[in-house]
Amino acid sequence: MFNLLLNSSPILQAFIATLFTWGMTILGSAVVFFFKDVNKTTMDSLLGLSGGVMIAASFWSLINPAIEMSKELKLIPWIVVSIGILSGGLLIILGDKLYNLCVKNSDNYSTIKRSFLLILSITLHNIPEGLVIGVAFGSLFYGIEGSSLWQAISLAIGIGIQNFPEGSAVSLPLKRDGFSCKKAFFYGQLSGIVEPIAAILGVLMVLKIQVLLPFLLAFAAGAMLYVVISELIPESQKNSNKSLVSIITLLGFIIMMILDISLG
Repeated sequence: MFNLLLNSSPILQAFIATLFTWGMTILGSAVVFFFKDVNKTTMDSLLGLSGGVMIAASFWSLINPAIEMSKELKLIPWIVVSIGILSGGLLIILGDKLYNLCVKNSDNYSTIKRSFLLILSITLHNIPEGLVIGVAFGSLFYGIEGSSLWQAISLAIGIGIQNFPEGSAVSLPLKRDGFSCKKAFFYGQLSGIVEPIAAILGVLMVLKIQVLLPFLLAFAAGAMLYVVISELIPESQKNSNKSLVSIITLLGFIIMMILDISLG
């Protein structure tokens, strides 16, 4: 596999690399099979853990790279990132409103809505990550200064490892909300399938899409933060043992922070 990656075209290299990142999402989502009949406190703790992971990922995986890319592209970082974050939040609000119109009479309405918004936000988060990998490999083809195959591979490995807890951040809350293990796993891994597609797009449009990447990264962060603030944290805090759930939320944040900093 590694030799194939070294000797392939940038498009195939990016595709293979993001098959790995998607595979890590699949592995993370598979964690749900280890949680069968568990009590409410445990499931709320898992919801809080997912919230902590998503908060950390939104900054170190998305906002911080968006700031650095904006500087490299001679853009004004705080303007690009602020507009991106607000746009991402507004998109989730729009999705929420559209969902309300379509499924407002459904049983378990609030639970289904939270699940829908969670899947949407993580999927949006994975699109710019796929684009970033595609741009990294596409830059080799155009001979852009500072680009190297090892840097592109390292980026894919880092994003892949980070995708493990992110896959769990989707499947575990879905399990908590009543989805079967198989369905929670399916939707969890499905959120990562967009990365190979986005990577190919990134390779094909590397010169045109680079200037959009900071905005897209911040956009995904805004979507994730909105879902954490409006759905995950409030729901996890309905438990009588709020202190325990809050500590586990912090642990989720710390775990993802360590992964992002050590692999960055």
